[in-house]
Amino acid sequence: MSENKNTRILEIDAGGDIAVDDMILIKDIESKAGSRMLEGFKPLFSAEAVTRLQDKGYSIAGKTQVGEFGLDLVGEFSYYDKQEGTLSGAAADLTAEGKVKAALGVDMTGAPRRAAAIAGTDFLKPTYGTVSRYGIISCAASGEQVGVYANDVSGIKDIMEVIAGEDEKDGTALKGKTYSYETDADVKGKKVAIVKELLDKCDDKTKARVEAFAKKLNAAGVETEVISCDFFDNANTAWQILMTAETCNNISRFDGVKYGHRASEYKNIDELYVNSRTEGFNFLTKAVILYGSDMLSKGRYDDCYGKALKVRRVISEKFEELMKTYDAILTPVCGSASYESYDIKDAFEKVFKESVFTAVANLIGVPALVSGGVQLMGKAFDESTLLSLAGSVEKGGE
Repeated sequence: MSENKNTRILEIDAGGDIAVDDMILIKDIESKAGSRMLEGFKPLFSAEAVTRLQDKGYSIAGKTQVGEFGLDLVGEFSYYDKQEGTLSGAAADLTAEGKVKAALGVDMTGAPRRAAAIAGTDFLKPTYGTVSRYGIISCAASGEQVGVYANDVSGIKDIMEVIAGEDEKDGTALKGKTYSYETDADVKGKKVAIVKELLDKCDDKTKARVEAFAKKLNAAGVETEVISCDFFDNANTAWQILMTAETCNNISRFDGVKYGHRASEYKNIDELYVNSRTEGFNFLTKAVILYGSDMLSKGRYDDCYGKALKVRRVISEKFEELMKTYDAILTPVCGSASYESYDIKDAFEKVFKESVFTAVANLIGVPALVSGGVQLMGKAFDESTLLSLAGSVEKGGE
């Protein structure tokens, strides 16, 4: 494998069809998850999604850099890719530029959705359990999901129909389910809700994108309605608690002994652990570990982690009730139309603030589609409605 001058892309086959973000394993290809901790790690097998694509004749064009363990806004804090100025996501950029047919990305904190919105490409985080998670570097297993970048909904459909489906190697992949996707179903008469509270949290340019998208939906015969919805902030808080707790637990194995970077200087086993993790993780990952440890501690488990699980159930019920009236929810996916580089010590707070737009889909496992710089969320297993709604806009609302 050679490294491109653009350090955001690690080339495997320059003529390949699919890019794969570095949270996803490819056999014998270094997989670092944007972290010094995993430098030099070469897996012995490929992720199931990668294997299915290769079996269908697709070739992997390259791996793309991610922020360390996918915890940041769009991928800005990779150990191997120091971004300055305007931030963007490597896989989203590669797709938007037409250098690959599509790309795979792991959505845990909404980073791929934000990156897609900024780059002007599409990204689908499918219903939890539809795509095998076998072969990803897992952090928050109850909400992370492999998704697809493409430049239109037809491109997403093509890839999803290959990678979706039961996988006995992954206990979270739903058994006995098969999937097909539509991009041109009749959307006339569909009802889409626009969440006022989320519009109020974004800048004027982002708000204008939502309004323009709604107008195109109207031109296609879709009814849109601005509604008040009070559970997005609570969903965000609950997901941050669960995500940090699960991430803390999952990456505890990266300690310089069992796995991961090992410090060269230490006097005893305690120093080996401390020095290895101090050198191997960045500030944001350390903050997530500390916060997650606190959520799982004896004095906090019931009050924080336990309550977050209960909130997940309540949010799921509220969302299901809302979807009895509407076919989809239209929201911003970012608070601003672009991000500028910033100090990593501000990252934990920034990601929490921006995740209010994306956390619901991770928390309760519903599909979320980014297209035209905005987000559509819908019922579980109803990706076809989202794809068809976006497809009607991509066609100009005709």
